[in-house]
Amino acid sequence: MEEHQSAAAKAAASVDQRLGTAPLVPLIFSLALPTALAQLVNMLYNIVDRIYVGHIPGTGSLALAGLGVTYPIIVLITAFSNLIGMGGAPRASVAMGRGDYKTAEKILGNCITLLVVLSVLLSVVFTIFGEPILMAFGASENTLPYAISYLRIYLLGTLFVQFTLGMTPFITNQGFAKTSMATTCIGAISNIILDPVFIFGFNMGVQGAAIATILSQAISAVWVLAFFTGKRSVLRIRKANLAPDGKTLALVLSLGVSPFLMTATECVIQLAFNTGAATYGGDSAVAIMSILFSVAQIANLPVQGFCQGAQPVVGFNFGAQKLARVRQAFKIMLAVSMGVTTVVVGAVEIAPQLFLGLFSSDAGLIALGTAPLRIYMLGYFFMGAQLACQQTFLGLGEARISMFIALLRKVILLLPLSLVIPRVFGALGLSQLLGLYLAEPISDIVSASTCTILFFVIEWKKLKDSPRTAQ
Repeated sequence: MEEHQSAAAKAAASVDQRLGTAPLVPLIFSLALPTALAQLVNMLYNIVDRIYVGHIPGTGSLALAGLGVTYPIIVLITAFSNLIGMGGAPRASVAMGRGDYKTAEKILGNCITLLVVLSVLLSVVFTIFGEPILMAFGASENTLPYAISYLRIYLLGTLFVQFTLGMTPFITNQGFAKTSMATTCIGAISNIILDPVFIFGFNMGVQGAAIATILSQAISAVWVLAFFTGKRSVLRIRKANLAPDGKTLALVLSLGVSPFLMTATECVIQLAFNTGAATYGGDSAVAIMSILFSVAQIANLPVQGFCQGAQPVVGFNFGAQKLARVRQAFKIMLAVSMGVTTVVVGAVEIAPQLFLGLFSSDAGLIALGTAPLRIYMLGYFFMGAQLACQQTFLGLGEARISMFIALLRKVILLLPLSLVIPRVFGALGLSQLLGLYLAEPISDIVSASTCTILFFVIEWKKLKDSPRTAQ
């Protein structure tokens, strides 16, 4: 016991020295680049499924549309992981910054318990009500068989998904960004290898894609459990901390609501977009919408991952009252995020066919999707600023503001716009699908502008140097 306490004390001192005093630029990049890569690789779980399924001879387009309508459910499962992981990890990070490792471990234990409970509940609910939910999400008689076949198998691995995604932020916020990256890479690489084996080798189609995914997530979950029960982790899983504590859970959930809504509202948005695409354009439009969502994921997750990787620096130094480091960390996050989104938007506008071709070999589908992709991604340039501000809000513990920003983009703006603009265009004799695609860039621009203004008006003034601030 004494040896473990000594090892933990040394590890804690190492975290303090690194997050609190190391030069910021190399520190942030050492944490954020592995996290960004991990997000990019993690994205491959579902993206790779769609890439392989979309190229199934003869039925690829219908199968791709089927996977597209399951995606909102998968997003919702991810949202509950974010509720716990991204609500608990920043709280634990701030506690570590104060030197309170006992509280940080209690947060970890409570989060594990909640993840297990939610995994069971989600699996049961979606297994029972999966078919009517998929029909509501835009499935047709042609695409429902593919969607339900994939979903029923995927749900068997919900516990693995929840545990892996929910616990990874706790690894990152201890300063082990490379371990977080390895967690995701192990599962994603397994999925890349297993997908063609089950889909084409065993001729299992979408069922094979689902089996490959849950097996890969299981491998990642075992890796995460090994880390927290091993010697490297500063925070350890302790039986006493698994018992639910109301105060601890309230702290986690209050901060986790914002990232939960950011992800969960994506489910609602995809419901609106899928049903709109099915109404105005049929199964081919649903397949195109699946590709648009996939490309947006490719663009968004690396930037989000970079900002999440930098967030431990913000949270730790805010807890230690090193406000100058917090301000400088934000500037670095903002510059990198805006740079990446500029490059991504430029690439999509110049070569949309390249991105569409990743998901389909159907020349007709690629031709139909070129203009929608250019329109859909046009406003993403501004999202670099929102992601940097959003993650800094979370690092500072500003749960209410983060929740408002999360609601603003998806619920207050995008959802109504996706319903109203197509109807207005229809009344004017214009393409309703065009109106649907335009809702995304309008929402992105307004939301990002509002978030950035709020950050500089409310938070930036609070982060001025104080007598206790240290470089």
